[in-house]
Amino acid sequence: MTRTAAVDERWAAFHRWGPYALLAVGTLVAWSAADAIGMTTGERRASGALIGAAVVLQLWWNRAARTRPEPSPAGTCYYAVRWAIGFALTWLNPLFAFYAVVGYFGAQYLLPRRLCRAGLFATAVTLAGSQSGGLPPNGVMGWVLFGAILTVNSMLVALFAHFAALEEARSRARVETIAELERTNAALQQALDENAALHAQLLVQAREAGVADERRRLAAEIHDTLAQGLTGIIAQLQVVAAAPDPALGREHLDRALALARHSLGEARRSVHNLSPVALAEDGLPDALKKTVTEWGARTGVQARFTVTGTAEHLHDEVAATLLRIAQEALSNTARHAAADRVGVTLSYMGDEVTLDIRDDGRGFDPLTARECGPGGGFGLDGMRARAERIAGSLTVEAEPGHGTAVSARVPLVRHDR
Repeated sequence: MTRTAAVDERWAAFHRWGPYALLAVGTLVAWSAADAIGMTTGERRASGALIGAAVVLQLWWNRAARTRPEPSPAGTCYYAVRWAIGFALTWLNPLFAFYAVVGYFGAQYLLPRRLCRAGLFATAVTLAGSQSGGLPPNGVMGWVLFGAILTVNSMLVALFAHFAALEEARSRARVETIAELERTNAALQQALDENAALHAQLLVQAREAGVADERRRLAAEIHDTLAQGLTGIIAQLQVVAAAPDPALGREHLDRALALARHSLGEARRSVHNLSPVALAEDGLPDALKKTVTEWGARTGVQARFTVTGTAEHLHDEVAATLLRIAQEALSNTARHAAADRVGVTLSYMGDEVTLDIRDDGRGFDPLTARECGPGGGFGLDGMRARAERIAGSLTVEAEPGHGTAVSARVPLVRHDR
């Protein structure tokens, strides 16, 4: 429960039970001093009747107030009758002012705004009469004392009126806040409903995009495994066919056989959406080092691999993407560059990983590069698509006669543990 709600609840309890308590205190004090004040038997009987009327009035109002939370004619009538009873009791015995003081509380809830100050002033008159020695005042000094006390009480009335205005403003602000919250909640619910529909639509679109992306991925995987493997096998068999030395021919034949087995394993893993074979047991740096070393031995090109920064265990998808880009770039170099030297650098730089493949081959004009390589290969666009699929990028710097540099930059996403 909020502090405001707790205060409101306590005030509601006071307005419901406070008049009973004040009436009981006033009755006990007034009747205890009845003899000293000089109350007659008739005054005693009249005060008893007024006390009963006050109890009945309060019982009625506690029941009626449940349906009248705001100022109403019934509330005005209740306040006026209660004031009249308090005034009459104070006239009979000044000590009944303990009950009459209840008029200072709740006037803003019972009376219309235009009558609130009048009701508080009437209560001040009753209290001033009690405090000046009883009603009516005796003699000139009695009236002077009554006037002075009434002036003080009127100042208190102004203070109570100010508090009442503040309370009314707070109540209005609370009502406006509640109404605004209701409008906001309605708008929020409408937005949530719209978001739910949009979410469902996005799920359908994401599912369709996922199917298309998976088709492209499988096509690229098959190209990177079978096509590159077969290219290597053909190259080795060509060497075997032209080799005059049987031992040298046997060596290249063994390499061709190993490539065939490797390509078969890659094809099976690609279909099952697993990581490349090279990453099955090694991390990305070791897998790249082996790939570069084997590629250099197979092609006869001087190849060097370098790691910079602190190596980290990357997410499987990131590692697989960088390895595939390196394999594709090396395959392109072997087919087109006629290079003497190739350098591959893997760099860990804060929140990203960079893979650079540079060669000193014949180069080319990037503006005229074809979308696909010879025989249907995926080429540069395929490598770029791989990088962008994991929120990365790929840039190519090349010039005819001055070699080629391929750089892939991807987020450093660590392996899920």
